[in-house]
Order: sequence, then structure tokens, then C-alpha cells
Amino acid sequence: MRFVIVGYGRVGSRTAQIVAEEGHETVVVDDDLDRVKRAREEGFEAIHGNGADEAVLVDAGIDAADAIGAFTPDLNVNFAACMVGTHHGCRTVLRIDEDYREEIYDRYAEDVDEIIYPERLGAAGAKTAMLGGDFNVVTDLATNLQLTVLEIVDGSPAVGKRMSELELPEGARIYAHGRKREPLTIPLPGTELAVGDEVAVITETARADEVRERLVPATA
Repeated sequence: MRFVIVGYGRVGSRTAQIVAEEGHETVVVDDDLDRVKRAREEGFEAIHGNGADEAVLVDAGIDAADAIGAFTPDLNVNFAACMVGTHHGCRTVLRIDEDYREEIYDRYAEDVDEIIYPERLGAAGAKTAMLGGDFNVVTDLATNLQLTVLEIVDGSPAVGKRMSELELPEGARIYAHGRKREPLTIPLPGTELAVGDEVAVITETARADEVRERLVPATA
């Protein structure tokens, strides 16, 4: 698959590295020359320019990309990049910082495929580490959200389905995925689930049982 990543800061650079490790083609766009240079030194094709500019994204190959991740600290740039991605038929992932009000989130959520909160996910990982580093510990991310890891076992309705085909309850998201005996990484839409896989799921506490029913057979 081919991905365009706008912003090569902490979130964008780590995402690019993980995607590349899984064998996917990645093009970085950043308006900071030092970050562009660093991306190239780390083996990525990198374009210098504003990620909100369609011409820049066309140079980055947006018309042939499967998805665009807009991960700069500037919400306006991120949203503009995602709108260009939508125009070119890409899946869109928008970074938004947690200090934005709920009505701001709702406004943007209607127009993109996914929204990520780096602060919230980072806090989840930190709390999990302090609880002993066991990702299977159910951790409270907010007053009504939980993170847990489920194993895909034989008989699961999820076996053989791609990530993009999973029918999860509203508000539930696959946060990470790993093959049997492999570390968890960022999930990709085309990844097909198999017996022995593990998925880390963020869901509303009230819908945790429903998520389990969608991923784990009744006899498990």
C-alpha cells in the first residue's frame, strides 16, 4: 500500500517508521527543511512544502495513495490535507489535540475517516506501563473509555476479515494489531485477521461486552 504522511514530527515520524517496517511505501510531506532532510536520511521519499497545498500533495503522489495521515500540530493544515485526500479517493486520518472542545471534534469528525488524539493514546500507554507493562490490563482512558487486548481465536467471526471490514459498535476503534508472538503495531485497513492475532481495542465502557461478542466466539 502507499501512504502520504503530512508532518514529520513525533507522531508522523513514528507512524512512517512503523508503516515502512511493514513493507508499505511512504511519502513524507513537511514544510520544515530540517525535517525533510531527516526524513530523507532515514530512507523516506520526502517533499518540502505545505501539506494543505493540493499541488504539493499531488507531487507526493496523493492520486495513487491508499491513505493520508495528517499529523502536524496545526489542525487547519491537517484538515485541508485530509480534504485533498478525500478528493483523490484516499482514506483520511486527522490528528487533533485534546484541548479542542467537543463541538470542534464533531465538526471535523463528519468529514474524515478517523481522528487520533496523540495525547490520549500516549497517556494510555504510560498508564499501562505503570501498571506493570501488561497491555491486557483494562485501562481507563477517560471517564467512559477503556483499552483492552483481545486474541482472535478459532471460531471468531473476525477470522479472515480485513480491518476495514470489521463491524464494531459505534465509538469502538482498533488501536493496535499484532500477529501471533509479534509486537503490536498500528493496524492497516487491508490487514487480514488470522487465528492467534491480537488486537488492542478502544471502546466505550458500556459497549465493551458488545465489542467482545464481535471479535470472540461465544464459546471462548
